[in-house]
Amino acid sequence: MSKNTPKTEEDNGSDPDPTKTKPYTWPSLAKPMKLPHPQKRSVRPLFSILLLIVFAATVSFRAVLRRADVNLSLSLGAWSPQKKTHVFNFNSTLLKYASVDISEPRAKRETEQLLDGNFASQGRYRTFATWRRFDTHQDLRARSSNSVPVLLRSPRFYRYWLQFRTVLHDWARKKTSFDPEIMSDLIRSVKLPLTNNSKRYSSCAVVGNSGILLKSEYGKLIDSHEFVVRLNNARTTGFERNVGSKTSVSFVNSNILHFCARRNECFCHPYGVDVPIVMYICQPVHFVDYTVCNSTHKAALIVTDPRFDVLCGRIVKYYSLKRFAEETGKSLDDWGVVRDGANFHYSSGMQAVMLALGVCDKVSVFGFGKSSLAKHHYHSNQKAELGLHDYEAEYAFYQDVIERPWKIPFISSKFKFPPMRELEEHKCWKFLFHVLALYYQSYTEHIRHGHIVDNVLMDKYITYNLFIKVRFFHLCPAQVVMVYPDSCGLSGRQMNGSFQFSNLGTHLFI
Repeated sequence: MSKNTPKTEEDNGSDPDPTKTKPYTWPSLAKPMKLPHPQKRSVRPLFSILLLIVFAATVSFRAVLRRADVNLSLSLGAWSPQKKTHVFNFNSTLLKYASVDISEPRAKRETEQLLDGNFASQGRYRTFATWRRFDTHQDLRARSSNSVPVLLRSPRFYRYWLQFRTVLHDWARKKTSFDPEIMSDLIRSVKLPLTNNSKRYSSCAVVGNSGILLKSEYGKLIDSHEFVVRLNNARTTGFERNVGSKTSVSFVNSNILHFCARRNECFCHPYGVDVPIVMYICQPVHFVDYTVCNSTHKAALIVTDPRFDVLCGRIVKYYSLKRFAEETGKSLDDWGVVRDGANFHYSSGMQAVMLALGVCDKVSVFGFGKSSLAKHHYHSNQKAELGLHDYEAEYAFYQDVIERPWKIPFISSKFKFPPMRELEEHKCWKFLFHVLALYYQSYTEHIRHGHIVDNVLMDKYITYNLFIKVRFFHLCPAQVVMVYPDSCGLSGRQMNGSFQFSNLGTHLFI
């Protein structure tokens, strides 16, 4: 008998205190009980039967509740707190086409040339200041017989040349492999170097560069997140009210660092020298910039794992192929011609969102999406984006992250997507105006017939499309949601006609 277990009987089996009432638990309740009154013995079988009936009824009732809970979960879908396991059969043809990287042979050829010291195929890259800072007296056009720049043989540059070859070789080796578990490795490869701990961020904001951020007044909301990611060095000065001022990491493509390399000491810190940079490689030759600039950067300069790049590329290509087939009805073989498959690439924003999903408990996305009424970028006069991105395909991916993460291909089922909200102003307004149209239609119809308009009647029309109502609250930020109930009569007050609508309109368009 365990030392900590209290004894209820003597070693010889006798009761130490017959006057005490012994507690019985199931199944000992079914054992014969020594009661002092013989006339009550006839109750024992009935009592045991009743207990069995109660036990059976309890089990049955719990089974009914469990079935009811499952039915409720199915009816509520993603809004139910109960977790469900979804099995989705992906289109094998789409998966096959999306797994092929048309640009891979070119990248492999460029990498081999660089590892051999042949920079002749890299165009004007050799004239950039990245090389010149190490020996201002060398003529970069002078070349040896094997096309290695004379500068690379200078003792001052030799150690950088060795580092360059090492990081490029390691990157090229990993790029040829595919790892569906790579999302679960982002804590180790990115979060740990940034903070020296493996704890996930409680909340993250990924701030895009779309002009829809102007007049949004999201600044305080963005800065309230623990971790804020900004893209491609988009400036915040002068736009703090709409885009915030906090920056935890600058996520860039290697073209950004390539241009920063022309500056003195590779200055690439619009958010401050203490802000780390996470970068994905667009061209293998950009490892020259990384190797040199990494020696002067005070904060961390991290290159994304190429297996993570491969995963992002496959996902976006899958959604682009799917969209192409559904909208055109053409063969998937034609996709490469229409989309310039050799140069097709995911956007920086898409990979930044993927990074946040891998290191954060909750993710909010700002400034993703376009509108004909807004500038292309909030901080520049750029008119349009490059054609190598398929933003509509990426928007479809974001929507699946929010509503149907089990439909996202190539990611291991072991990875659990954190909650994500897409805080896009134009989407909020789209659903809001849909709701307002229902109100206004009902309002004018009943006023025309002399009817009294009250909240019950208005709610009848608003709940006619409950999906729109719930979806609005799911997508829109707190500031907008606060305006919505108060202005649309959901706060319990009687509608006040045109005053409420005009007040709402004023708030929206200021």
